[in-house]
Amino acid sequence: MRATKATAGGTVRATKATASGTARAGKATARGARGVGKAARKLTYAGGAGRTGLGRLIELSAGNSACDALVTVALASTVFFGVPVGEARGSVALYLVITMVPFALLAPFVGPILDRFRSGRRYVMAGTLFGRGLLCFAMAAAVGPGDLPTLFIGALGVLVLSKAYNVSRAAIMPSVLPADITLVSANARVALFTLVSAGVAVPLGAGLTAWLGSAAILRVAMVGFLLLGVVAVRLPRHVDSPDTEEEGAAPRWRTLLKVGPAVAEAVWANVAIRLFSGFLLFFLLFLVQDEAVPWLAAAEPWARDPFFDIPKTIALLAGAAGLGGLAGAVVANWTRNNAPQLIVLVTLALTAVTAIVTAIFFGVWTALLISLVAAFAQELGKLALDAIVQREIGEEVRSSTFGVVEAVLQLAWVFGGLVGLVLSLTESSLAGLVALAVALTAALGWLLISRRKRVRATKAKLRRQRAEAPADAAPGHPSPGHPSPGHPSPDHAATAHPSTGHASPAHTAPDDASPGYAGPGSSDEVSPYDRTVPNGEQPPRKEKLDSTKPLTNPNG
Repeated sequence: MRATKATAGGTVRATKATASGTARAGKATARGARGVGKAARKLTYAGGAGRTGLGRLIELSAGNSACDALVTVALASTVFFGVPVGEARGSVALYLVITMVPFALLAPFVGPILDRFRSGRRYVMAGTLFGRGLLCFAMAAAVGPGDLPTLFIGALGVLVLSKAYNVSRAAIMPSVLPADITLVSANARVALFTLVSAGVAVPLGAGLTAWLGSAAILRVAMVGFLLLGVVAVRLPRHVDSPDTEEEGAAPRWRTLLKVGPAVAEAVWANVAIRLFSGFLLFFLLFLVQDEAVPWLAAAEPWARDPFFDIPKTIALLAGAAGLGGLAGAVVANWTRNNAPQLIVLVTLALTAVTAIVTAIFFGVWTALLISLVAAFAQELGKLALDAIVQREIGEEVRSSTFGVVEAVLQLAWVFGGLVGLVLSLTESSLAGLVALAVALTAALGWLLISRRKRVRATKAKLRRQRAEAPADAAPGHPSPGHPSPGHPSPDHAATAHPSTGHASPAHTAPDDASPGYAGPGSSDEVSPYDRTVPNGEQPPRKEKLDSTKPLTNPNG
């Protein structure tokens, strides 16, 4: 009897101690979560971001990135990692083709549709989030029976709506920009928080997928998307831009041929970087799974490195890529005072040099290095490109431009991934990396030569204007190279800021102009980066301002 009472008393005390410890751990976790939340809120709302609405947009984008990461993990475990390596190549290629071909057809229409609804961008963003929530519900129901067509169609819808959200988010950035933050810094701040949230969501989603299954993770993502849709509706009202198009005006379509030399040069550089990133992802992944890399291909088991097996190698490559993306966002914030055009070209040069070094000294450490540089270059180059588009393109066609840019970059990434899949069949790291290095070097050389030709043409045009100007021009009759204040020259035509809703000839090609811009160096348009002011002339007002910030800010 005494033993029974002692046992019961010990059980009660142990239960109380466990309950007390659990309660204390829960309170400590809650305090830690509140502390992290306050610190994150302080960072997102710093520099006037809370006053203009940038802080809310950062939080919304971070949640959107986390939910997208959960969907990616759930689909990856269903479509890719659940099949053998030989069949995985076919499944991945089929997924890329089935999702990208319709996306290429739909993408040109996303931007113009969003431009037509500038006065309701909050509701457009909320619609993209609600739509992805419903698609996640449908895909969760299709996971159990293995309905691949439904999964592919749902993945296509999630991809299109995700890109539509990114286009809308990038288009409204100048509307929520604080007065003392540049566009590159604002884009970097958004990217930093989205990368951190995705980095937290991926391992969490992988663990929950292994425990609960892909269907449960898709349902969690569904709930997250629906809640974020409500948050999107509660964004500040000045996010919605008033419709400024004239009555009866024909809708304007934005293509890569009519974005001006500055934007086109940045787009082509980012296309090369995306090809590099997509190729490297699938090429290295399948080489590692086929054990065709030097540190896994040793014939004798004793010659292999016991630490670097297949799972650990893939984990290290993924970690290097994540670290590179974070570094790209941080560096973009540090280089906020530098020209975005210079950042894009330096980033492309870095990728070319890294590819050459990796091709010569391929090993586990160079593989980690090139994975880090690929993610770093993709993040930094895209942030600089966004800043260029936000500054160069008018409000009325900015979403169209971002839609075209996102489609081109996504297709470049897919094309690079397909090439990487094909070359991984050779099981030769040298062949793939040499081809990659040659392609990147050729792209960099083409852009630098084209840029040099354009700068020379601009300087020659200005010298010709000065030579044709008569030395004794009368005050009432201005010379061709020195127009009067009421009649600006074509090179320095009045340029409205994107917030006014009217793009300038320096930014977009006029309707009655010669054939549109076909690549760097093929247009007579002069961008703010290439424009040279003759000696003795007063530069335009735009040249005196910070080139990375809008001319007007209603919230400053």
